[in-house]
Amino acid sequence: MEFIVFLLVGAVAGWLAGLVVRGSGFGLFGDIGVGILGGLLSGWLFGHLLGLSFGGGIVGQIISSALGAIVLLLVIRLIKRA
Repeated sequence: MEFIVFLLVGAVAGWLAGLVVRGSGFGLFGDIGVGILGGLLSGWLFGHLLGLSFGGGIVGQIISSALGAIVLLLVIRLIKRA
């Protein structure tokens, strides 16, 4: 059951990040991948470096993962331009 929630959080977070950065999503598998990578990035960035927490529920996980995915997509966009 936790794996399904993990995929659901990744999909929603990736979709939200795609809307913010690019204006649309990346498809189901792309959204899940971006969301999962964003969740890993946000855990490291916000949790370890900044000491921030967005709560312990699913909503907090989605917000954290979406913010991490947005940062990830912006960094990728900067690298592509260079």
